[in-house]
Amino acid sequence: MNGTTAYTPPTVWSWNKESGGRFANINRPIAGATHEKDLPVGKHPLQLYSLATPNGVKVTVMLEELLALGHTGAEYDAWLIRISEGDQFGSGFVAVNPNSKIPALMDRSGTTPIRVFESGAILQYLAEKFGNAFFPTGRAARAECLSWLFWQMGSAPYLGGGFGHFYAYAPTKIEYAIDRFAMEVKRQLDVLDRRLAESRYLAGDDYTIADIAVWPWYGALAKGQLYESGEFLQVSEYRNVRRWSDEIAQRPAAQRGRMVNRAWGQPESQLHERHDAADFDTRTQDKLETPK
Repeated sequence: MNGTTAYTPPTVWSWNKESGGRFANINRPIAGATHEKDLPVGKHPLQLYSLATPNGVKVTVMLEELLALGHTGAEYDAWLIRISEGDQFGSGFVAVNPNSKIPALMDRSGTTPIRVFESGAILQYLAEKFGNAFFPTGRAARAECLSWLFWQMGSAPYLGGGFGHFYAYAPTKIEYAIDRFAMEVKRQLDVLDRRLAESRYLAGDDYTIADIAVWPWYGALAKGQLYESGEFLQVSEYRNVRRWSDEIAQRPAAQRGRMVNRAWGQPESQLHERHDAADFDTRTQDKLETPK
């Protein structure tokens, strides 16, 4: 299979060589901090430490949507965490998220700061904090919303760590791995396409945290914007997902949220840090640089 040889796993696995690939320098089989580094704290009650990967975009879109609704308490500082450089293994970040993954949120609005990690948990926390915004209150509607939210949390690792890794980042192209995960990702797109054929949004007629969670991953995928895999996966087939993705992409809050903590692409698409709504209108190189 493309030059690969059969592999017999050892009786006991040991970490005796780098895994290879784009992120080999940050991969390790143990948790905890690798260095001492405090996290910065800005002026707002909500402090977000993140990067504009799909998981990070979920939270910045949610915060921008809350602000668009008039929830002034959702003002936030967004600090850039460069995961390729190992920022997530600093002692301050590990204290907020012991799993060392972005995004991580600190809510300092009360007498005792509250940490929240895992993107789905952050979405639910923010929705409940701000009067169940984008979160249905009826039992059936809430169950549908949570089902799709947790669908995303369970499915996306097959897309990112599975298909994305072996298709785009692995040092060796392995036919079996790519075929296995491509099949699963197309099945997931079909699940979404069938649902969105019968419903405007994932949980029903209303835009919810389920859509906010799924859109940065599968909306981008269906538009050919993820792993440069659009032709390979024939994403144009999933017309209902593309219709839904386009509708969300027209929301100004989604457009702003996608920019926050983005450190690649066209300069006009980037806002490395966000500390005030005016930052979107005053993006200059000094705004993009992390203060020393």
